[in-house]
Amino acid sequence: MGTDDPSGYTSDGEAPAHLVELGHFSIAAHAVTNAEFAEFIATTGQVTSAEQFGNSFVFGGQLPHDFPPTRGLAAAPWWRQVDGADWRHPEGPHSDISTRSDHPVVHVSWIDAVAYCNWRGARLPTEAEWERAARGALGEGHYPWGDGREPGGRHLMNVFQGEFPGGDTGADGWIGTCPVRSYPANSFGLFEMTGNVWEWCADWHDPAYYSRSPRSDPTGPEEGEARVMRGGSYLCHESYCWRYRVDARSSNTPDSATGNLGFRIAAAWQ
Repeated sequence: MGTDDPSGYTSDGEAPAHLVELGHFSIAAHAVTNAEFAEFIATTGQVTSAEQFGNSFVFGGQLPHDFPPTRGLAAAPWWRQVDGADWRHPEGPHSDISTRSDHPVVHVSWIDAVAYCNWRGARLPTEAEWERAARGALGEGHYPWGDGREPGGRHLMNVFQGEFPGGDTGADGWIGTCPVRSYPANSFGLFEMTGNVWEWCADWHDPAYYSRSPRSDPTGPEEGEARVMRGGSYLCHESYCWRYRVDARSSNTPDSATGNLGFRIAAAWQ
């Protein structure tokens, strides 16, 4: 797990690279889709965190030019707090998911993701399980296929292309989320383990955790303020967020929801 590459983000706690041993587990081939999440909502009546708050965070580049002024984050002004943005309305009330049933669901908090997992009789993967799955059979490299981001000029994941945040060229085929299974699977048959949407993991986040992580089946710190996110998203760009790597990590508070954050499910091996 992790990396000792000095180009990484030490504040995220990516280092040191270290060996981990895991028991058998299963993990979904792709992130939970809008169609799958809609079935959960229809069955349970769950009200998501974003719906309870009445708003969520949307990338400003996805809003119409005449969209009313919204509050931005001081550290990341491209994130806009949009009233009415939620999993059904990814860019706000003017948007919907009618043509995005096979796209990963977004605007789901860690709380929402755990509720879905409980309904499915599953769970979120631990951070160690997620990284093992993302690496596939290669074991090493920054990406599921090796170290080159675009080997032979081929785009193998959905990330921000162009000059961030001014304009995504869509050179990889997509602006915003793409349907699951849009890019080749890794050697374990898993799709979009990097790029497209960030994915929640079960663990609390601690930048210093790797230095004391147990070798066998680590499950993260016992407590914390934020939960781990992995994989990067369609908004990651090497100029500010080189986190579309299997060895990169980030975090967010459990009740947070954004337009580039989803999840996939896991379970013990049956």
